[in-house]
Amino acid sequence: MKKLVFILVLMVTGLSANAQNGAKIEFKEETINYGEVYKGVDSGKRTFEFTNTGNEPLIIKDAKSSCGCTVPTKPTEPIAPGKKGVIEVQYNMNPGPISKTITVETNAINKENGMIALRIKGTVLVKEEKSLLEKKAPGPLSK
Repeated sequence: MKKLVFILVLMVTGLSANAQNGAKIEFKEETINYGEVYKGVDSGKRTFEFTNTGNEPLIIKDAKSSCGCTVPTKPTEPIAPGKKGVIEVQYNMNPGPISKTITVETNAINKENGMIALRIKGTVLVKEEKSLLEKKAPGPLSK
């Protein structure tokens, strides 16, 4: 009987240890706030930094944006356990509010189906430029 209990304990311990094997992804931040930025001044480039906290290589299978105005670039090589990587995002700086989602598909076991939703937000402003040819309002001395 003691041998049977011992074998069961070993099996349960072995199963739980195997359940922890795999790649795990932890992002420094999952939302980047651009704040208020100016078109033509800010490039629109940002990076999402992550670490593989698992014990197997992390593979970024795909990175897709919710629209064509945001282009993500993913690593092409697996990320070794304990190493860092980045997903670069280029927003095209259309004036107005920014609220976009980048869906990242991985082999990470700590995210449901290996999927992570990254977000960018903020507001793109246009700098007012005064033309030198613009007429000035008449002053009290002009007729």
